[in-house]
Parts: sequence; structure tokens; C-alpha cells
Amino acid sequence: MTGNDSAPRSLADDLRARADDELAALLRARPDLLVPVPADVSQLASRATTRASAVRALDRLDRFTLQTVDALMILPAPVSVSGLREALGADVDAALTTLRTQALVWGPDDDLRLPRIVHEIVGPHPAGLGPPARQALLALSPSRLAAIMDGLGLSRTGTHAADVDAVAGVLTDPAALTALLDDLTDDARSALAALTPGPPTGRIDDALREVHRATARTPIDLLLAVGLLVPVDATTVVLPREVALHLRGGRVHTDLQLAPPTPSVTERTPDIVDRTAGAGAFDLTRKVELLLDTWAAEPPPVLRTGGLGVRDLRRLPELLDTDEAGAALIAEVAYTAGLVAVGDDLDEVWLPTPEFDAWRRDDPPRRWAVLVQAWLTTSRVAGLAGGRDEKDRPIPPLGRDLERPAAPELRRLALAELAALPAGWAPDLVGVLAALQWRRPRRAGRFRDDLVRWTLREAEQLGLTGMGAFASFARPFLEGRGAERVVAAAADAVRPSLPQPLDHVLLQADLTAIAPGPLRADLERELSLLSDVESRGGASVHRFTAGSLRRALDAGRTAADVHAFLATISRTPVPQPLTYLVDDVARTHGQLRVGAASAFVRCDDEATLAAIVADPRSSSLGLRRLAPTVLASSIAANTLVERLRQLGFSPVPEAADGSIVIGRSEPRRASARFASRSGPAEFAAPEETLLGAAVRALRAGDRSRAERPADGGRAGRLGRTTAATTLADLREALETGTTVWIGYVDQHGATTERLVDPARIDGGWLSAFDHRSGEVRSFAVHRISGVAPVDAA
Repeated sequence: MTGNDSAPRSLADDLRARADDELAALLRARPDLLVPVPADVSQLASRATTRASAVRALDRLDRFTLQTVDALMILPAPVSVSGLREALGADVDAALTTLRTQALVWGPDDDLRLPRIVHEIVGPHPAGLGPPARQALLALSPSRLAAIMDGLGLSRTGTHAADVDAVAGVLTDPAALTALLDDLTDDARSALAALTPGPPTGRIDDALREVHRATARTPIDLLLAVGLLVPVDATTVVLPREVALHLRGGRVHTDLQLAPPTPSVTERTPDIVDRTAGAGAFDLTRKVELLLDTWAAEPPPVLRTGGLGVRDLRRLPELLDTDEAGAALIAEVAYTAGLVAVGDDLDEVWLPTPEFDAWRRDDPPRRWAVLVQAWLTTSRVAGLAGGRDEKDRPIPPLGRDLERPAAPELRRLALAELAALPAGWAPDLVGVLAALQWRRPRRAGRFRDDLVRWTLREAEQLGLTGMGAFASFARPFLEGRGAERVVAAAADAVRPSLPQPLDHVLLQADLTAIAPGPLRADLERELSLLSDVESRGGASVHRFTAGSLRRALDAGRTAADVHAFLATISRTPVPQPLTYLVDDVARTHGQLRVGAASAFVRCDDEATLAAIVADPRSSSLGLRRLAPTVLASSIAANTLVERLRQLGFSPVPEAADGSIVIGRSEPRRASARFASRSGPAEFAAPEETLLGAAVRALRAGDRSRAERPADGGRAGRLGRTTAATTLADLREALETGTTVWIGYVDQHGATTERLVDPARIDGGWLSAFDHRSGEVRSFAVHRISGVAPVDAA
């Protein structure tokens, strides 16, 4: 854009002159401006210059673009592109394009302007430079200014403002300033050099004291006497902007960095990276399933303040074969994916949701993609779990204190650094941190560095990286498409890299089964019912015991079922000791029957009942012998069953008709379908269809504003039409997808104008996207007084 007589007079004029695709680019780069859709371009410009929106935009700029903003603030108006290049000593076209796109700079190339709010946000010391010399000198007393003029050999003019201009003239004249600096002592020049990089202020005692060049005893006295340092108050001095720029060689920044630093890398074989990451992806789905199956059977309680208790968290590493941080991540991923929630029982506990059952029916690639997409987009930060809050209280997993709105963007940026490297290259943490420091310098701080560190660690656990390098199949997550399309693409990409689950184990004579790799989910669940897991990892070890087999029999399995299952899944013959153990447990299982008396015990083997009565530990059971094969008890039947099992017997409950009651445990579920309480993340990029509709609405709003009568009315110009005509116009707009103005009569008879995108007409009601409120609303058709397309309005 070049200067001309029709140059825009305001940001609104500048935006109004932009093409539709340029307005769409602004809304795409700053999606917060769309909530709700502005009524017209003037409102868009006003919203773009609010402090909250401008801060959000500046926070997303890289280091060099922010340095360009500094230069725009420092250079005297009018600022030209050529002057900006000279002040920075670098090409600024890309930075200016970014700033123009985001409405942080406007105006022609020979008169570039920043919105005033940007000056307020950056503050008084852009680029670490102090105020202009004239501004700093104006605050001095006449006597102090006179002393400086004497030190510079200047004659007083008689007015304070003229004296200030005379001193400022020396400090802004490169030749005069060079001569003045050459006359300084080495110590004085060193003092100036300390303030030159910024910040421009320093603290000294009695900064307002009277000093003269002829009697100056210290380097600071000498600098104060000639105006190279100017007192701000009794303890603060400032280096004038022109002096610092001169010492910097005329450059606004001496530490320009036009691109992010390249991290040190370790080269890996891409195929090995993908296989390693694929194993991690498979492991993630297995651990989430294992965790929620366990919680369905033994749900942990919810803390009074929300979250998972420390004792319950400490049980998870052994179950999931990970550390506490990894266990917290698994729980948080399940939570953000909506697979776990607080149950509805009187005693609140953590339970799987119905979404868990739907998720488990998907194939492993899609299961993994759903979990990773939830982690990538959530504002919850699992890495905070186990730390302490500002009141030194522990932060639990699944708690309310894990929300950080900036997390999704920083997480995505960290992964993008890995994805930008050649396949198989694993960067070091320090290099990634340095790159993020360049890309988001305004978001510097401990949390950002911690989040990057957690992101790289969690990406390895989630299967996005292998051996520190980005997996090729993880790239769909960074392509910025809709969530469902991302999940589908990632699932297709990861499929070849996932390890194929096994359908067999190796049974050993020591009553163990070795699974040499990950098992099919159905086989693993059944094997976990029949045995106890001794170790997990690449190969897992399961041990069969009398207790584990009785657990299966209690769940309805028969001895024949167990024998058939073991024979089917074993690549080795079923060892004889295991066959005997199954038969022995089955032989005694159900021999002892418990019914209601409060409870009774019956058994065809009189010796077994005699052994129970004779056992000293059974004295608390309140047993009484009614017949040689029947005992009565004073305690409840279900309690009696558990107590007899603790004594080493194998009773089963009996129904009123004498049949065995098989204790089939129904899976417990939380009623919440979408359970994650994840708070609002930063505004996500809007869909292209919404951008197009928003731009049309802005143009229509501008036309409406230009054509609106002084009384602001439009309803009369839209006119009143018959019900049949109104309905026909609405149906036509619905079929053609046209944005239309409607006149809408409220309950008080007042007519207002609405800009809408019709979506459905049903039962006398119009459902449409209302651009003014930014949401879908319903309008009674009989209250619509008229309809006009945007282009005709």
C-alpha cells in the first residue's frame, strides 16, 4: 500500500478498504473478534483495539515481529517502510504482513501507524529505550537545566522550552553527540554502556543533587552534568532515547534474530521411530482400558475438593506399569476424552461413562486418535498434578486446578518444532525451549518452560514421538482440520505402525502364563479374570491361583469353560498342575451353599460342616447346627459368604429354589455422557464457512449503516409482506443458503432488524444463525414482517 490522497483516516477505514479475503484472514488470525460476530466493520475495528484482544494478538507474535513493533513505536511519525528497514537493519516485509493481517498496523507504506492500545500494552520503554531527550528534559527544574547548558557550552535563551530544545538538539545531533561522548572518561562510558541494552533506568542516591561539569567528581556526576543521564526522581535516572540509539549504532535492536534457533538433534532411523511410537500408542489404549475396567469394579472416591486422592494415585503405577506422573496422565487423558466422570451414587466415586463402552467398540487406531486429540486440545495440564498451588496445597489429578487456557497453543507449538525437523531427528530440550522463546517471547516464564518439558515427555508416552523424534503418522494432528477429520486421518496413518495384538500365551508348569506381546483386548480381559498379573511390559506374566480361579467361577465360568479357554489360547500343552488346580477349585466351588435364615449353610459333606463349626475363627458367625448337612447363622447371607471364603472355604449363594446364584457383576457407569470439565481454551481457528458468513455480515452491516435513515430505522424499508410471501422468501433463502435481513416484531410491537442464515423451517418456526448474537436462534414466522437478501438490503 502506498501513500495517496485517499489514505485511510482510521483503522476502521483501513479495514473497510480491504478485500473480503483480507478480512477473513484477520478473523482467522484473531478468532476472538468473531465472538459474537461484529455488526459492521466499525465495530470490528473497535473490538480489535480493546486491550484484551490486542494483548492476545501481541502474545502470539514472534520475537522479530515484536521487535518490528518496537521500531514502529520509536521512530518519529510518519514511519515509512524504508525507514523501518534502516532502523532495524533487516527486511521487514514478512513482519509487516503479519502485523497488517492482524490489524496491529494500518496505513500506507509511507505512513505506517500502530493502534494506540499497542503503545499502552508495550509500555514506556519499547526495545529497552528510554523517553525522547526533549520529554525527559522538560521535567527538569530551570536551575538544573541551566547547569546542563553550561556543561554543554550553550547560551540560555530565556524560556524553559527553548532551553530544552537547545539541549535536546545536541543530544539528537549525531556529530555533536559523538564529540560529547569522546570527551567522557572511560568509567563514564562504561556506565552508559551498562544502560544501553536496556532497561534505560538506573538507581542512584540523591539523583536530584546539583552537579556541574567543572566540579564533577564521579562518572555519574559527569553524565548528569551534560544531560547524558537525566534524573527522573530522587533515586532514579534515565538514559535518553537518542543517546541509547546512538550507542547502538543507530539500530533499534542490536540483537536481531530473524528466525528461531535450530536445536541440536540426534538422528534416528525413521522406521524405528514409527515402530517405537506405535508401541507407545498401543500401550496408551491398553492402559486406559485397564484403568477404567479397574475403576468400574473398584471405583476410587472423589475428594471433597474434587480430584483423585493421593492413596488412589499411588496404587496406579503398579497397575499401569508407569510412574505417578504417567499414571496421572493416563487418568487425565481418559477424563478429557469423556471416558470417566463422577458417578451419581450418594458417595461420589470415579466411574467410566457410557462413552467408554462406545470407545472400546472402536478399533485400536481410532481409540488412540480420540485420546490424543482430546489431550492436544484440552486446556487441562496433567503435569501440574502432584505439584502444589499458590497456597501450598497439593494439586490432585482430575481436580479443578489443572486449567491453563494457553496450554493447547503452547503444546501444539512444541510439537510443531519437532514436526518441522527431517524425519527421525530428535531435538534436545534446550533447543526446543529456545525456539519457543523466539516464537512466543511475551509468554516467557517458568510455566511455559515446564509445559514444553511436560509436552515432550507426554508425547512419548502417548505415542506421538518415538525416541524423541516426531512420528510420521502423528502429522494429521497438526494440520488444523476439523476434529473428526483429524481423528479419522490419524487413525488411518497409525494403523500400519501399531503392533499386531497376539491371540496366544505360553502356559508354564509353574502355574504362570507368559504373553510375549500385547494381547487382544478380549483375551486380556478373560485372562485377567482367571489369573493375577505379576508383571507387565513388552511381555506380561500372569499367575493362576486358587483365588483367581474361584473369582472366575464366581463370575459364572465353569471348569469346562476354563479348560477350553486355556487350551485355545496356549501355544504349549496345558500343564498338568494347572489342569489339576482348575479341577480342585471347581470341585469344592459350590459344595457349600449359603441361604437366608438370616442365613443358612448346607453341604452334603458332613465333615466340611463339622470343620467349619470346629474352627475357632467361626465363633463370630453365630452358627447353629440344624441338621447333619445344614447350619444356620445370625448374620446376613452375603456377609456369611465373604467370611467363609476368608476362612478358606468356597461357598456360593443359593436362591430360594435351591439353585446357585451366580454373582455376575454389572459394569457400573457414570450417567454423564460428556464428562470432561475442561475449561475454555484460547479461541480456536474458526471454520471457513463461518468466516465467509461473517465477512458477508460485516459488509451488509456497513451498507446498512450507510443507508440507514437518521432515526436508525430499517423496518419500514424492509416493508411488510404477506405471510405467504414471507414464507416463500424464507424458503428461497434456505434453499440457496443466502444470508438475509429480517424484520422481527417483539411482544411489545417494536420491529428490530436481524441478520440471519436460515437453517430450518418447521412448525411455524425459523431456526437460523443470528449474526448479532453469534448463535442459532428460533424465530416465530408469524412475527417476521419482511425479508430482504443481504445484497439487496
